[in-house]
Amino acid sequence: MNSGVSPAVGTEMHSARALWFTAAGACELRHEPLEPPLPGQALVRTLFSGISRGTENLVFSGRVPVSEFERMRAPHMAGEFPFPVKYGYSLVGKVKTGSAPMTGQFVFCLHPHQDLLAIDESELLVLPDGLPPERAILAANMETALNIVWDANILPGDRVAVFGAGVVGTLVAYLTSRICGTEAVLIDPNPSRRALAEHLCLDFSTGTNVAGEFDVLVNASGSAAALAQAIDLAGQEARIVEASWHGNEPVSIPLGGAFHARRLTLASSQVGSVPPTRRVRWSPARRLAKSLDLLLDDRLDALISGETPFCEIESAYPAILANPDTLCHRIHY
Repeated sequence: MNSGVSPAVGTEMHSARALWFTAAGACELRHEPLEPPLPGQALVRTLFSGISRGTENLVFSGRVPVSEFERMRAPHMAGEFPFPVKYGYSLVGKVKTGSAPMTGQFVFCLHPHQDLLAIDESELLVLPDGLPPERAILAANMETALNIVWDANILPGDRVAVFGAGVVGTLVAYLTSRICGTEAVLIDPNPSRRALAEHLCLDFSTGTNVAGEFDVLVNASGSAAALAQAIDLAGQEARIVEASWHGNEPVSIPLGGAFHARRLTLASSQVGSVPPTRRVRWSPARRLAKSLDLLLDDRLDALISGETPFCEIESAYPAILANPDTLCHRIHY
């Protein structure tokens, strides 16, 4: 009887190269042995991975609080915080060997930057028809944005302000704009982000001319000043969602004005948990699969701001993170 498992699985030793953060502001490519895939695992050759500038910058600079060392562990991360760590969570590859249905498939998985990996097939998601592997690296960001929209409880007709035109903030505004009757504005002090917003048919403001009251406000900027402005612009009993992660930096917010009189709600959003209202029906795997489906819009290619060969990433990585114009940066293997 054919078991459906390729005879190559589990019979050949391999080595891999992976990007490690070795100290604050330092990284290197390391060779490491790769155990042969076990039954139920696949051998995946990486095609692309995506640099998530916000979170990876906090890890790279050593700003993960000690209290968050365990919660901040990404799937298949190696090492220990603060350093050295192998970190990253957006990888697209092609299955070299595995079960008959998986072999040869283009897949997405949550994994650090690495050129070859053995991974449980249950952790792989086959890309939907029509989704280019080059764009699929946005799946982790889209999953975060989808979770934020759920946490924000955005409904048809709501007036919504999204602060921060990075990848996640832009995707939140993009998803919001597709809810019937919503009025969404993407706010960022960088005027060059207007072109990105207009490409996605989103209203844009640098924040100096925003008026009126909003039903829902989302801060995805990493800026305490933006959170304060969100409080100022919130309508009576409005909902404010803080989607930024500030690492070990303290944040001061103004709660002494009309915050209490307007009965505002300030809530957090974090992709590590599916919101309670959906948790019974939505597993993280279902949420991630839906995120891939939501990437079928060709316009979303605009969120990928550059590409670097994997062999050059050791020297290029610090500048990629330091560049304020970086959105999602693609590594090509």
